[in-house]
Amino acid sequence: MTIQKRINFQSVRDEVKRRIESRVWPQGSLLPTETQLAEEFNCARATVNRALRELADQGFIERKRKSGTRVKKEPSKHAKLEFSLARQMVESQNAVYRYALVERTVEACPRWLSSQLDVPAETRVLHVVCMHYADNRPFQLEERWINIETVPDVENADLTQHGPHEWLLNAAPFNDAEVAFCAISADARLAEFMGTTAGASMIQMERTTWKEDKPITFARLTHHPGYYIRTRY
Repeated sequence: MTIQKRINFQSVRDEVKRRIESRVWPQGSLLPTETQLAEEFNCARATVNRALRELADQGFIERKRKSGTRVKKEPSKHAKLEFSLARQMVESQNAVYRYALVERTVEACPRWLSSQLDVPAETRVLHVVCMHYADNRPFQLEERWINIETVPDVENADLTQHGPHEWLLNAAPFNDAEVAFCAISADARLAEFMGTTAGASMIQMERTTWKEDKPITFARLTHHPGYYIRTRY
């Protein structure tokens, strides 16, 4: 295998996963240490650590302090999340969907995001804020940063009629995604957008997508109070 000079955690994760699935490392076998893997892949140990954490979350390996990392003997079942468009979710409830573009700016990638995506701070991104409505009631606030380097056509894309998620699915489909959920209390800005009061409980989802190891977008989606999530196993 040819090792790149600057390899990211997705590449390490995918190669370790490939070796597990092809039985290079069979079930129950002990993996090399993080230090050994970092030397092989010519990357930081923190990069290996993140890759292994994701594989542990996905049920491929089990990590035990002082005893190392082993390939799991039995596969784990995981919930399946469907990344539906806001329009599809609204219409599935027999409600009338409406979309509104609130803000659109081209800017340098914020420092917190450049660190998260592992891109230079000067990377240009398209920052979009938009609202999705169900029967004219706030359904979802979408705030999104799109990497112009990965998707150059987005800089001049018309996002006034359709949301950025829908545009990206057609123009730059992703092959990898990372999703996180959290419960939040609405601040004054969120309360105004979502038509509720400050302090109201809401579910917020953060989603990062990649195409061939290049980050496409980071999205922060805040749903109306009472929104629930359904998964399949």
